[in-house]
Amino acid sequence: MNNYSNDNTARRYRAHVSILGTTQIHLRNPYIIGWWSAAFPGFGHLLLSKYLRGFVLFIWEVVVNIQSNLNLGMIYSFQGDIDKAKEILDTRWLLIYIPVYIFAIWDSYRTTVDMNKVFILAEREEHKFNSFTIGALEINYLDKRNPVMAIIWSLFIPGLGQLYIHRIVTAFFIIIWCVVFFYYSHGLEAISLLFLGEIEKATIVVNPEWLLFFPSLYGFSIYDSYINTVENNKLYDKEQRGFLMENYRSASFQVLKGQKVD
Repeated sequence: MNNYSNDNTARRYRAHVSILGTTQIHLRNPYIIGWWSAAFPGFGHLLLSKYLRGFVLFIWEVVVNIQSNLNLGMIYSFQGDIDKAKEILDTRWLLIYIPVYIFAIWDSYRTTVDMNKVFILAEREEHKFNSFTIGALEINYLDKRNPVMAIIWSLFIPGLGQLYIHRIVTAFFIIIWCVVFFYYSHGLEAISLLFLGEIEKATIVVNPEWLLFFPSLYGFSIYDSYINTVENNKLYDKEQRGFLMENYRSASFQVLKGQKVD
């Protein structure tokens, strides 16, 4: 149940609050979105709330990366062992990696530009949208939350920051893959050995091929939760301001032409 049902009289809606999360469009920097797609294909699309495309590109990145030994090749390259890097790369997988990788960057950049235009039009139209929804399994509503808390929870485990701001779909996806990466990288086992002072054992037990996924995963989780907390707070302010003006502003109050109302 929603506190407002869209009547399809608007050409564009700025936001939608559902039991799975708050989806909204807002101005984004196309270069930043493209950069996240370069860091890890799929992340740029997840930032745009284009989940299906983001999930496909993310899973594709993991599968093809592992099969082509790309992360291992990067590790050897960082160590200056270029010959070893070229030897372990599997070109049967690597050659299909390149075009999709470029597509992810290009498509996320192009989509961001388009969605910025849609946002400007939706902002001018200023049509109402729901701010509260309740279902059998979940309740979601617009409210203000602390962006710093979103960062802190994301630092503990990627995905918790998204749960904090009720981005259920993204949180579920990130947490599952976080578990997969921890399991195959033996990351937690290595951390336990480091606390015990067993540095050599920790180095041996860790799987660097899977461990190399973590910087992108942690970085995205922190950035996504922070940015969406800030934007959700702005959306809350706008919705509340519109409600107060519609229901509590005196009918005799008039705004002169050209006068700006905060």
